[in-house]
Amino acid sequence: MAEASRRASRSAAKGGLPNAIFLASGVDRLPLELDGIADRVSVRFPWGSLLRGALGLDAGMTAAIARLVAPGGELVLVLSLTARDAVEGREPRPLDDADTGRIVEAFLPHRLVLERCEDLTPTHLAGLASTWARRLRVGTERPARRYRFVRRERPDIG
Repeated sequence: MAEASRRASRSAAKGGLPNAIFLASGVDRLPLELDGIADRVSVRFPWGSLLRGALGLDAGMTAAIARLVAPGGELVLVLSLTARDAVEGREPRPLDDADTGRIVEAFLPHRLVLERCEDLTPTHLAGLASTWARRLRVGTERPARRYRFVRRERPDIG
């Protein structure tokens, strides 16, 4: 996060993001003042309670993630699970269509509508520049999937 915040502090002409905020906290402990503040929320390779929320297995954590997204904003989840990964409330297995259905249903009450779901290729993964993905050997020993949601005023309107 230190390197990302350093890059974000550059001038806009050099690719900086003057309105980016970096903080280390559990998403379920963020102050209410941050509700609906983010144009983009990214959750990459979570584990523990954050993974359970991203998978739609913990309604409170799912809501905590969703509440940060501004109207018209996006939520991007990058998840990687294998048969070795144990997650409470889910049998160990790679991500599948049942997971996708549950994730979509979990975020829909928060007006987050799935725009795109894709399995990530090594090229996609290289673009993430994630040291954690490299340590996990994502793309070589384990698959990854990206879900992109957009917050709609009403979920039934595209």
